[in-house]
Amino acid sequence: MDNNKSITDKKYIIPFVLITSLFFMWGFARAILDVLNKHFQDSLDISITESALIQVVTYLGYFIMAIPAGLFINRFGYRYGVVFGLGLFALGSFLFIPGAYTGTLGAFLACLFIIACGLAFLETSANPYVTELGPQETATSRLNLSQSFNGLGSSLAPFIIGVFLFSDTSADVALPYTIMGAIVVIVAIIFLFSELPDITHEEENTNVEDDDETGIDKLKRLFKNKTFLFGLIALLAYEVGEISINSYFVNFATGIGLLDANGASYTLSFSLFIFMGGRFLGSWIMKSVPAERFLKWCATGSVSCMLLLILTSVAENGEQTSWTRHLPIVFLMGNYFFEAIMFPTIFALSLRGLGNLTKSASSVLMMTPVGGCGFLVMAYLADVTGSYVIPFIIPLVSFVIIYAFSRKLDASSAVAKEMK
Repeated sequence: MDNNKSITDKKYIIPFVLITSLFFMWGFARAILDVLNKHFQDSLDISITESALIQVVTYLGYFIMAIPAGLFINRFGYRYGVVFGLGLFALGSFLFIPGAYTGTLGAFLACLFIIACGLAFLETSANPYVTELGPQETATSRLNLSQSFNGLGSSLAPFIIGVFLFSDTSADVALPYTIMGAIVVIVAIIFLFSELPDITHEEENTNVEDDDETGIDKLKRLFKNKTFLFGLIALLAYEVGEISINSYFVNFATGIGLLDANGASYTLSFSLFIFMGGRFLGSWIMKSVPAERFLKWCATGSVSCMLLLILTSVAENGEQTSWTRHLPIVFLMGNYFFEAIMFPTIFALSLRGLGNLTKSASSVLMMTPVGGCGFLVMAYLADVTGSYVIPFIIPLVSFVIIYAFSRKLDASSAVAKEMK
């Protein structure tokens, strides 16, 4: 791969910057959930399993809205998909004000569901759009660069919101959402009056039959693509692993007696900074290393971290005096580095070569955040078994699936090169 290949074309720099700003916003919004879990457990006196409904409702919103978002974007284009998504995002944020007055979990869940619907539109628009803003050879690297700012938002949220919520037991959870809603409105206005070039593909220009092809027809063609299907499964597995770990982090760190809630939120924030650094580094590395090969290396690292976390936790067997009791947290934090490039890399590899099926494929791929409901399984295992370690079997299996996907693509790429 050419190391000097431009990551984007000059004519796309402004659209690239504007779209990349969205990655920061939804990263921040999603990472707040990982702090809300513990906050609602304390303020509403609910169990880990009950607080997991935060993730369930949010990622069900993605699942339900992803296909409609794809159909909307196919008809109206990326720019209006972004503006509509930002509108829903702002609405859900402002509804936290009356939600805080009711003080019930149901009211907060309704607000989070509306926000999730908005985020589904944003992600369905932005992820594929970024892959099109430049040479296809650097599409994966470009998406990783944009997703690095997603990591920045994710790393700042637990720190900022954690300090706000855990430093004052009477803190009003509506305040940060109100501020966020106001910012989202401003960004929506900017996008409404910005010119974002819509991307067309050769297939759309040369295949006359595409003019009569419906969204359903495209989905039928899409599901005949085996590489895309495997990528869809791998991306779902990633969402199960990544979201479950983030949501469980504070509970795990406090449950094993290593940190209090405030310290755990700081540690999660630091871990997400590692995550962000991993994406920046991965974006640079993949300018010279094939994306599928680098994904395989990282999947190996994540599988190793999960195994070592489980083994060191079991070996410790409740001993609180040894320095080794810190090892599970160390391996958990190490996993953030390895998993950092997985979502954008799997996403871009799954879209590779799909041409005019790209928008439809993106909408299907954006159903995968429903994997965040996997946290409900982790929470249930923790409550039922009384063990804070056993639930990590869930992300372990997830990363094994990703390794299988990356290994298959790497092997296929090697065969293709030999045949040339």
